Amino acid sequence: MKVSLSFHKVIAHYRERIIKETNPIALEFLKATLDYVDKYPKLENGLQINEIEANKDVIASLLSDLFPKAITLNEIKAATVPFSDIIFYKTQRFENITNHSQINNFSFLANSDFNYFTMASGVILKQLYKAQVDLSKPMHCKIPDANGAIKTYRMTYNADFIDVILNDEKYRLTNECVKQLLRNPTDDKLWKSKFSLDSYSFKGFGIVTLTDVTMDAAISDLKTVLLSSIADKNGYENEYIENIFRQLFNIDDLKVGFTVFNNTNQIFETMVYSDSTSYLLGTSHEKNCNNALCEDSYNHLLVQFSPLIITDVDDYINSVDNTFLPDNLIDAGIKSAIFYPISHNGKLLGILELVSYEPFLLNSYNATKLDSISNYLKIALLRSEEQHETRIKAIIQTECTSIHSSVQWKFEQEAHRLIRSRADSNDDQFADIVFEDVNPLYGQIDIVGSSNARNEAIKKDLMNQLELVGEIFASAKAKEPLPIYNQIIHRIHKHQSQLKDGLVNANTESEIANLFITEINPIINHIKELSPQLDKLVTGYESNVNKDSGVIYTNRDNYDVTVQVVNERLARFLDSKQIEAQEMYPHFFERFKTDGIEHNIYVGASLVRSPEFNSVYLLNMRLWQLKTMIEMENKFYQYQEKLPEQIEAASMILAFGNTLSIRYRVDEKRFDVDGAYNARYEVIKKRIDKANIKGTDERVTQKGKISIIYTNHESKKEYLRYISFLQYKNFLTDDVESLELEDVQGVIGLKALRVGVLYKSTPDENERIPFKELLQELHQQ
Repeated sequence: MKVSLSFHKVIAHYRERIIKETNPIALEFLKATLDYVDKYPKLENGLQINEIEANKDVIASLLSDLFPKAITLNEIKAATVPFSDIIFYKTQRFENITNHSQINNFSFLANSDFNYFTMASGVILKQLYKAQVDLSKPMHCKIPDANGAIKTYRMTYNADFIDVILNDEKYRLTNECVKQLLRNPTDDKLWKSKFSLDSYSFKGFGIVTLTDVTMDAAISDLKTVLLSSIADKNGYENEYIENIFRQLFNIDDLKVGFTVFNNTNQIFETMVYSDSTSYLLGTSHEKNCNNALCEDSYNHLLVQFSPLIITDVDDYINSVDNTFLPDNLIDAGIKSAIFYPISHNGKLLGILELVSYEPFLLNSYNATKLDSISNYLKIALLRSEEQHETRIKAIIQTECTSIHSSVQWKFEQEAHRLIRSRADSNDDQFADIVFEDVNPLYGQIDIVGSSNARNEAIKKDLMNQLELVGEIFASAKAKEPLPIYNQIIHRIHKHQSQLKDGLVNANTESEIANLFITEINPIINHIKELSPQLDKLVTGYESNVNKDSGVIYTNRDNYDVTVQVVNERLARFLDSKQIEAQEMYPHFFERFKTDGIEHNIYVGASLVRSPEFNSVYLLNMRLWQLKTMIEMENKFYQYQEKLPEQIEAASMILAFGNTLSIRYRVDEKRFDVDGAYNARYEVIKKRIDKANIKGTDERVTQKGKISIIYTNHESKKEYLRYISFLQYKNFLTDDVESLELEDVQGVIGLKALRVGVLYKSTPDENERIPFKELLQELHQQ
């Protein structure tokens, strides 16, 4: 666009005023100004950009009315060439701000959302065509201060001193064109076609005024954060929130923390789903409110729900009897702080904490800034509480028997039906939910010989304890030859012989434990006093004895810990794999922790609303299950690294060739197979892992191998294809056994495929090895 810097409107205004002005002082000012300006006709006719510097003094005189010297340090204002960022006159405060910004050749256009085309075309429509155009759209400009902190300014552009000139009548818009433009405000192509190059000229100057709205912008940003989610880590990080508060308080070293208040237990807690710091709690995770606060701070925060303002921590600590809070602040190097309580319905939800490393920077004056955002903090905290409750429910659903998410829709349908029925005054009940014609998949990874292994661990503990006690009583007998010592030594030898002859049973364990608890342990304290040597022996013995049971359970506890840790990790691994499987096709899934991990999967059209069921999804799920079981076999041994005991596993899959129906029984609150015929499936599941290979005493499930039990020839062919593929992928060994099984009670005619698993000794290992080599590596560790 063509622009001409001119002050004709200001000069014309002065000429009008001099005619009407009666005040002699003002009259003298106007006359002197006009006399001065008359010597510079270019100010009225138009200046070139390169002529501004030579005329800066007369321009300053001419604009003295618009830019009074008295407010040059208060107002942020500048005069510009029309619709450009060429500034030729500005207040001192404007200059200070732009100089501090550390930006060379500062451009308010580049640092703002100002659109010169939109503003210029709006001025044209308003001046030449008398269109009702509102040019007061809020614009904002961001400028860094001397410390690098971003300040936000609201920007207004005054075009009152600009005249619009139509360069040629051929460019004049019709009324219909004006209406078309106003109807299509976002059509850039249309607008630029109506205001073509060189069609208009602008004469005059513009005035840009900035207003510091950093605090308002910070509050607005904070509201956006809080209304989005205070606990959602996909949203805003703590550092971002902290920067907002720094802008709000204009304190560069400001830190923000938060402490949750648990009304049920009356304790302060750190936030569960955030890494937000609690300056109140310091290094503690929780603290009873009575122990955390002195009487005055307790009244502020929990009774009056008013801010606790500590302007000087070093002085504050000397004025309170309970120094838990100020001690934590001093340990963190904090010198001043505001603790702002957020409450709802007479209950404290939590405390917003603002702290500074300088005394007196936080005080009762700037604390009032928090009042404008307290309601938004309350909304965010209430939402956070709801999210917390939702998470708790999710954990319960994961850990306990509940409705699986894949079939939730069916229960929602029934609930909707029940609500409508009861609305019609029907005394209706929640009906059982049935899913017909579903395909079952069952698998388990079980610890080999778990009962014998645990009994062997208990036997080792008992033998160890009997040996320690025998040594103590033999030494006591030598020091104090009492007949009772002989009687106890005799019983010790008798139990040692029993244990050497065979595995421990429940009666043996109970009998020996009773000997320790009722007869041996009470005498031990007496023996301890007989000599320093016996005192040392007894002290060593007591350090190994469980204080609650009076028995040594070292090996048993080691075995139990190993089983528990491995099972827990396997369960989490299977759960994570299930997330992937659900994405392939929705299905019902449940798992159980026994001596190992069992799982049930049901796949079928009746379980889902969409997508439409196809047999390819069933085939895919069976292949996924087999591959996942192989991975679980690997994880089973990898998870044992650094655990106190070593255990072994055998895995099995039941390939049931028929579909069945499952029913959610409302009275029992669980799923079960439906009907007498389908119950055969449950019988097979419970008994099959105890089945032997026909004509032998060998169990079908063996360590280092996966057994696939099937009921028809089609299942065998299908799983042989999967085995071949997984052999090609180097998951399974080449040896595949085809076996017939002995009949078990209620189940006849079952067969099995059995194949060896290839293992990776560590998760990062590329090479896979047979089971025997894996055991050799594990024994060497």
